[in-house]
Amino acid sequence: MTAPALVMLSYGSSDHRVTEVTHRIRVGLQSLRPELEVNAAFIDCCPPTGPQVVSQLVARGVREVVFVPLHLTSAIDHDLAIDDIVAGVRATHPDVKFAVARPIGPEARLLSVLDARLRSVLANVRVSELDGLVLSAAGPADVRGAALLARRARQWGAHHRLACVTALGDEPGAGVATAITGLRDQGRRHIAVGSFYLTGDHFFDAQARQSIRLGAVAVSAPIGADPAVLDAVLARYSFAAMDLLELEEPNPHRPLAAITV
Repeated sequence: MTAPALVMLSYGSSDHRVTEVTHRIRVGLQSLRPELEVNAAFIDCCPPTGPQVVSQLVARGVREVVFVPLHLTSAIDHDLAIDDIVAGVRATHPDVKFAVARPIGPEARLLSVLDARLRSVLANVRVSELDGLVLSAAGPADVRGAALLARRARQWGAHHRLACVTALGDEPGAGVATAITGLRDQGRRHIAVGSFYLTGDHFFDAQARQSIRLGAVAVSAPIGADPAVLDAVLARYSFAAMDLLELEEPNPHRPLAAITV
C-alpha cells in the first residue's frame, strides 16, 4: 500500500531565506524517506500553494495526503488559514483523503539545536560568561504552545543553571525588550538570546537588532533545516497518517480463530 503524500505547510515570505529553508527541509525529508511523496506548500506570499500542490498530486494518482504545519510555537490549534486550505481541497477533491498533523510545536529535542546555535555564536564573539538567557520565538502561539515554550525555557535554564525567560515577538509586553529588561532588573548583565525561529526573516532580524541594542551579548542563528526538525516532521506525519487507515470491520459470521495455550 502506498504511503500518504506529505505536504508541509508554511507561511511564505518575500524573504528568500524562508523558502530556502522550507525547500531544504523537503529535500532532507525526501532523502531520508525516498519512498514518500514529500512536498512543500506556502500559505501566502509565494507559490506553490496548498491547493496547487494537491492538484498536482491528485493528477499523479495520489489519494491520501497528510498536511504538516511548520509552526514552532503552536502545539495544538490549527491555523484558520490552514483550516480554509483543507476545507477547500476536500471540496475540490472529494475522493481524496486528507489529514492534518499537529504543528511541530516547541519540541524538547530542538533545545539541543538551540544550544548548538548559541554556542557557535558565543565562540565567534568570544563570550565565555553568561548570567541570563532569553528563549525568543515568533508569535503567535496557542495556549498549549505558550505553556510548552515556558517549560522549554525552564528546562534550558535549568540545564545551564541560569535564569531563562521567554520572548514572543508578536505578543504585546512579551517581546525581547521585556525579557531582557526583566533580567537586567534582576542584576543580570551578560544575557544571550536563543532564537527559537525556524528561519530568518525581517521579524527575526528586527528582534536580533533590538536584542543587541538592549545589550544582549549574542543572538543565535535560527534553527533551520536541522535533522531534529526533519525527525519532528516525520513524527507528526506518521501519527496523523494513522487517521487515514481503514480498519476492517469485524465479521460476525466469521468463526473465531482457535486459541492455542
